Amino acid sequence: MTPVDDNVYRTECRHADLLVCGGIVLTPNGAERIDIACLAGCIVALGDLRRTWSAEAILEASGLHVLPGVIDSQVHFREPGLTHKENLEAGTRGAVLGGVTAVFEMPNTNPLTLWVQDLQAKLDAARGRAWCDYAFYVGGSAVNAEQLASLENLPGCAGIKVFMGSSFGDLLADDETVLRRILSHGHRRLAVHAEDEGRLRERKALVEASGDVRQHPLWRDEISALMATERIVRLAAETGRRLHVLHVSTTEEMAFLARHKRRVTVEVTPHHLSLYAPDCYERLGSLAQMNPPVREKHHQDALWQAIRNGVVDVIGSDHAPHTLEEKAFPYPKSPSGMTGVQTLLPLMLDHVHAGRLSLQRLVDLTSAGPARIFGLEALPSASRPI
Repeated sequence: MTPVDDNVYRTECRHADLLVCGGIVLTPNGAERIDIACLAGCIVALGDLRRTWSAEAILEASGLHVLPGVIDSQVHFREPGLTHKENLEAGTRGAVLGGVTAVFEMPNTNPLTLWVQDLQAKLDAARGRAWCDYAFYVGGSAVNAEQLASLENLPGCAGIKVFMGSSFGDLLADDETVLRRILSHGHRRLAVHAEDEGRLRERKALVEASGDVRQHPLWRDEISALMATERIVRLAAETGRRLHVLHVSTTEEMAFLARHKRRVTVEVTPHHLSLYAPDCYERLGSLAQMNPPVREKHHQDALWQAIRNGVVDVIGSDHAPHTLEEKAFPYPKSPSGMTGVQTLLPLMLDHVHAGRLSLQRLVDLTSAGPARIFGLEALPSASRPI
């Protein structure tokens, strides 16, 4: 839930649906021992409320920390077209069970989310079935580039997502002319999967010959990530567009992006912060296979340093489920992706417990940061499009 900045609520409303009392509440001001009043799914007051407010229900939170709901700004749910893996009801139910109260869902479903009717079909499917708030990305493509300025402003649209690599059909945008067209149409921050498709194609023979999943980061190497990231940042500067670079995974990218923070925001994932090669592939095989890959320990160390230095703005799960039968296909036919929306917060709380980051910084990376970057505002009821 997000605090509502509304003086009418604060001065006139003294009855709530729920009072959460006595907890240590993480707010933008830091940790405060205060009460919370909730009405119609929104926080309407913070402070010493027990004596002045009544409520339908009171939750005693003494001795507990109270965190804002997580905004997971990168999930790949599988509806429509791939519901043998997951559907919107199951995906959002998992989100809520993991403390996630809003999701931005990606366009690589079947059909792809490229047009008004595709977005509307997802909104219709989510209505009455989603357990949390939601918005859906529209894919930026050669076929819809000139319409993106209007598509990105549709109700329920999270923004435009571009796949520079690791995609297929109309969703793949690896041509520089196409990228310029996409960047030139629209004003909202553009989300990017940055891997160089040409280099990936050239290097795929390495793993086709070996069939060894431990070579996944060798195929999709640091250079393929850095090439694409440098390219899209250059094009964004030329066209005046803001970027959000997803699941950054390399030392080299972080060093580059640190010099371009005026225009670019940065996401990392719990997978890249928690796993490293070759250990994860030896233990988990293709269950640890994702794009971009989980890499060696020195890359993970660079991601943590970027969190400490303020280069990283957001932690997103990149939740992308497959069936165990699909994951058992011989590599590299095994699909890339792993689950994460339900485990994002528990995993990151483990890192807080281990002293790798503060609770306040975690809240900024998972709640305040996404809200700030994407311009989210409080809404009047639960389970609705953002």
